[in-house]
Amino acid sequence: MSFKTIRYEVSEQILTITLNRPDQLNSFTVEMAAELIAAFNRASDDDEVSAIVVTGAGKAFCAGMDLSSTGNVFGLDETQHPGLQDMRERLHDPAIEAGVRDTGGQLTLAIFDCKKPVIAAINGAAVGIGATMTCAMDIRLVSETARVGFVFNKIGITPEACSSWFLPRIVNMGTALEWIYSGDLIAADELKERGFANHITSAEELLDKAYNIARRITQHSQVAIALSRQMMYRNATQPHPLVAHEVDSLAIFYASQASGKEGVAAFLEKRSPNFTDRASSDMPDFYPWW
Repeated sequence: MSFKTIRYEVSEQILTITLNRPDQLNSFTVEMAAELIAAFNRASDDDEVSAIVVTGAGKAFCAGMDLSSTGNVFGLDETQHPGLQDMRERLHDPAIEAGVRDTGGQLTLAIFDCKKPVIAAINGAAVGIGATMTCAMDIRLVSETARVGFVFNKIGITPEACSSWFLPRIVNMGTALEWIYSGDLIAADELKERGFANHITSAEELLDKAYNIARRITQHSQVAIALSRQMMYRNATQPHPLVAHEVDSLAIFYASQASGKEGVAAFLEKRSPNFTDRASSDMPDFYPWW
């Protein structure tokens, strides 16, 4: 598949997805949403991909939704009058999917379901959907000059891209509400202090740092990583640890018979493991358990 608004480049088991509208500060469009969803879906079962790095071309990561289009700038169908029952019963109805559903949310759900770890390398301004899409990513790196803004209330709209689920899990609820209510641009130091960013680097070192993390991931079992990613996100939302115990038990039961054998042998023989399992074909039968 060819892409117009992003670049999809794989090297050494690392996929780099680059938002590629630099003249528009990589502002988000319905077309970009569709291409990003396709990219994450493709990468999820691409055996040549073990980790994903997402960044922006030029000086911005993503300046938010492109507000220059005519009509409804979010691509929504204003002739409809949907209710919650429509969302629950008709979510995949073409009229709802294309005309009502938040495109940013469809993207973050694709990221959430992806089997591969996702690293955000936030190289500049990340505003609106530029900020919320990174909430669904696993590890966030910011350059020293990056600014992140959840600016929705400033323009009379509400948070999107499932960020009301993701953001309070990354930072505490008070911080999430402060950032949403104010709509301020948040500097790198505060992003790190509040737990949103894992690392701050110079702009020149940002991608190197992201790739160093990604390379460590590529050494591991694709199946173990895929299971671990979904276990952490989904088990953490359960009301009792017994649910996690059920899933953890099945995961280690099957992993111990597959990649675990190679991992233990490599440890005992004092060598690097050679994992050959693939997330596209070797997931245990209980996956997906949700």
